[in-house]
Amino acid sequence: MSLLEQLNRQRLLAIVRSGDPDTASAIVDALADEGIDLVEVSLTTVGALSVIRRAATGSRGATGLGAGTVLTAADAQAALEAGASYLVTPGISEGAREGVRLGVPVLVGALTPTEVIAAVELGATAVKLFPVAQLGGPSYLRALRAPFPDVPFVPVGGVTADAVPDYLAAGAVAVGVGSPLTGGSADAGSLAALRQRARAMRAGARR
Repeated sequence: MSLLEQLNRQRLLAIVRSGDPDTASAIVDALADEGIDLVEVSLTTVGALSVIRRAATGSRGATGLGAGTVLTAADAQAALEAGASYLVTPGISEGAREGVRLGVPVLVGALTPTEVIAAVELGATAVKLFPVAQLGGPSYLRALRAPFPDVPFVPVGGVTADAVPDYLAAGAVAVGVGSPLTGGSADAGSLAALRQRARAMRAGARR
């Protein structure tokens, strides 16, 4: 199944950041237990490559496992070598160009119409609309989809559980959720609370 097909099916991309690799791995495992299979491990996570490697070689495998905050070509190469199956960038970076050159799926970050055009021309699998909440959230996405009806958008940045159905109704192929989902668990908080939020996010994605 292609990444775009997975996005269309799951409708939810979890973004994991943590100051501790063991905590990040525990979050990835807990999300998988709750049926959230599309997970992006940000390279800003301490020991991110080890987290990706552990997840890719574990029972969940590399399907749905990506690396985020990919800025450089070296980032892209290291993430793929660790086992990431796709890359996510905050903008039109050298990391995005390297991913496209290597033929792997890339969610390329963009915010303005000009950036969306550049991301599509680069060869983005989907456009990560970031940071979307600061520019109006679902209403901004709806406005962008008028000139770009065929572009698969994944809004990211301040997406809450309550807003998930609104983004999907506005035309998002999926939504990317970080701290509103992982919450304090990213700093060794409650995994039980994380599981509850994961269930709420999944319910919102199914509406």
